[in-house]
Amino acid sequence: MARGQQKIQSQQKNAKKAAEKKKSQGADQKTAAKAALVHTCPTQMPDPKTFKQHFESKHPKSPMPPELVDVQA
Repeated sequence: MARGQQKIQSQQKNAKKAAEKKKSQGADQKTAAKAALVHTCPTQMPDPKTFKQHFESKHPKSPMPPELVDVQA
């Protein structure tokens, strides 16, 4: 009978751990994943003008880097 009691205690302990993990993880996993996502483009650009044109055409949803804002395309 001792094993039955140990099983119940173990299930309760695991349920408590899972609840704490879920609570600490946050409500929205999509936002957390988006914040952790860091994308770097592997292409090398010869000058800022070309880089801005590339960025506008290939990465339209990403915000413009501050170094490209004042570049005249």
